[in-house]
Amino acid sequence: MSHNTFGHLFRVTTFGESHGPAIGAIVDGCPPGLPLSEADIQGFLDKRRPGQSRFTTQRQEPDAVKILSGVFEDDRSNGQRTTGTPIMLMIENVDQRSKDYSEIRDKYRPGHADLTYDAKYGIRDYRGGGRSSARETASRVAAGAVARKVIPGITIRGALVQMGPHRIDRKNWDWSEVDRNPFFCPDAAAARMWEDYLDGVRKSGSSIGAVIEVTASGVPVGWGAPIYGKLDSELASAMMSINAVKGVEIGAGFAAAALSGEDNADQIRMRHGKAEFLSNNAGGILGGISTGQDIVVRFAVKPTSSILTPRQSITRSGEEADVFTKGRHDPCVGIRAVPVGEAMMAIVLADQFLRHRGQVG
Repeated sequence: MSHNTFGHLFRVTTFGESHGPAIGAIVDGCPPGLPLSEADIQGFLDKRRPGQSRFTTQRQEPDAVKILSGVFEDDRSNGQRTTGTPIMLMIENVDQRSKDYSEIRDKYRPGHADLTYDAKYGIRDYRGGGRSSARETASRVAAGAVARKVIPGITIRGALVQMGPHRIDRKNWDWSEVDRNPFFCPDAAAARMWEDYLDGVRKSGSSIGAVIEVTASGVPVGWGAPIYGKLDSELASAMMSINAVKGVEIGAGFAAAALSGEDNADQIRMRHGKAEFLSNNAGGILGGISTGQDIVVRFAVKPTSSILTPRQSITRSGEEADVFTKGRHDPCVGIRAVPVGEAMMAIVLADQFLRHRGQVG
C-alpha cells in the first residue's frame, strides 16, 4: 500500500493499524535545533484521546507518545533538540477488542472502506478497519505537534461549528469556551443544546455529522505558490485526507456563490503604512498565496458509519446480508476531528514555510 506520506520538504509518513500493536509517524525534514520533548506532543494527543466523555468512543487509549529518534540531549542544548534527522513517533495500542468485529469479518460495512480496500488489495483488516480506521489520525496529531515547532508565532485553533443541522450562533463566538465543553464548541449556548441532542442520537444507536472550522493567525504574506502549489489547494487536500471528511471550503466557501462581486471582493485600504483588508471572504488566501489575514478552513465530517441500526450490504462472496456494528464508536466522530484538523493545518503550514524560505530566502 503506497501513499502513506504527506508533504514536500516537511514530510509525514504514518504507520500502523487500529488493532495492531502500535501506530505512529515518521517526520522527515524537520529543521535541527528545535526544542522537542514528548511533553510538547502529549498535550495535543490528549485533546484527541478517546473515552474522555460519554459523547465519544469509550475505547480507553492513553495515547502516550514515545520519541524513538531524531532528538538529542547534551549539556549545551538545555533539553532535547531536533537533530535534523527523521523523527520517529510511536503510540502503543492498549485497548483493542478485535472480537467485537468477528461477526462482520466477511461482511462489508456500509459507509466504510471495507469493499474498496478488498477490491483493491484483495485483503482487508476487518478489526476496526486497519489503516482506514480513524485511529490513524492520532499519528497525524503527534506529527502536527512537531510541525508547530517549525512555525512559532502562528496560532492554530479549531472549533466545532455545526452538529447535524444545528449551527452555532457566530455572535456568541468565544475561543475560551472551546476548552470548557466536550465538543470544542465556541458557543456556550449551542454546546448545552448539543448535549441533549447527541445524548438522543447516542442512545438510539445512531450517529450524526459535523462541521469543523480551523483558523491560523499570524501567517505572513507570501506563503504558497501559484498553479500547483497553492496554499488553499494543499489545505483542501490535507483536510480531505482525514477520515470521514466529505467536503472542504476556504473562507466564504460555497456561500461565495450567492454573493455579488461587490460583496465578495475583500476591499483593501492602507492603515499605518500597511495594506489592510476590510473583510476576509478569501479565507486569507489569494492566488494560492497567503494574504497575511487569518487562514480559515472548514470541513464537513459525515456521520459515523458504525451504528447499531441494521443496514443492507453484501458479503465477500456476494451474498446479500444485513450489517450492524457492535463495539465502541463515536456518535459524532467530528468531535475528535477538531485536533486532527488543527494538526493538518500545522503540517501544511510548516511545509509551506520551508518551501517559501527555500525559494525566496
